[in-house]
Amino acid sequence: MNSVILFAVILLLVIIIAVRCIRIVQQARAYVVEFLGAYKTTWNVGIHFKLPFVERISKVVSLKEQVADFPPQPVITKDNVTMQIDTVVYFQITDPRLYTYGIEQPMLAIENLSATTLRNIIGDLELDQCLTSRDIINSKMRSILDEATDPWGIKVNRVELKNILPPKEIQNAMEKQMKAERERRESILRAEGEKRAAILEAEGEKESAILRADAKKQQQILEAEGQAEAILKVQTATAEGIRLINEAAPSDAVIKLKAMEAFSSAANGQATKIIIPSEIQGVAGLAAGLMESVKEK
Repeated sequence: MNSVILFAVILLLVIIIAVRCIRIVQQARAYVVEFLGAYKTTWNVGIHFKLPFVERISKVVSLKEQVADFPPQPVITKDNVTMQIDTVVYFQITDPRLYTYGIEQPMLAIENLSATTLRNIIGDLELDQCLTSRDIINSKMRSILDEATDPWGIKVNRVELKNILPPKEIQNAMEKQMKAERERRESILRAEGEKRAAILEAEGEKESAILRADAKKQQQILEAEGQAEAILKVQTATAEGIRLINEAAPSDAVIKLKAMEAFSSAANGQATKIIIPSEIQGVAGLAAGLMESVKEK
């Protein structure tokens, strides 16, 4: 009876140990397995069995891309400006064995390596270059970190400068510079607008003057044509009158009387002295004598 109980206990212990030695590795994970303290193998996705007492899982490694946000680091530029710069490193473990046995505290190593690399790169650049060359700095840091962490089984995919914080007085000077630059651009835009407006106004006045000149020219042409037409009509009427007179064949006495009428009309004007030809004087005397004889009768 006691032997049966002992056998059952031993069987139960064996089952428990066997169950505990079964491991299921999830997706994007890797298990580093040691045999008697030495590296044996790396388990990937699937079900695995661990030999009890002689094998152990040394480290469980995540194969996902990871993000390390490091605190701001003081750096000095080439023109002796101290800035605070914090970096973000995107990395991925590609070799769990090297990651486990390559270096102690790999995250601390990456942080210190990124800080020293950043100081070396920024030390060769001036302040303005640091502010405008983020892509170049990121590319250099990624290349250096990736090469340095390769023996640790880590691949650095991307490095980003999260914040660049110059001293307060430098920030104030930069703000004043930016304000002055905005005011300069505003003045240039305003001057260009005024110039454009003046050009448009001058072009409008020019076109207006041209239109006024054309209108005056057309008016003068129409007036000249009207005067010419009037003169033509007067000359035509005069010629027609002369033709009619010639056709009527007037006597000398009639011609002289018409001449008297013409001089009578002339005397109604502003002239103070009129010279009358002798022929007309004779006609006038004849007319006066006739008038006296009529009165005597």
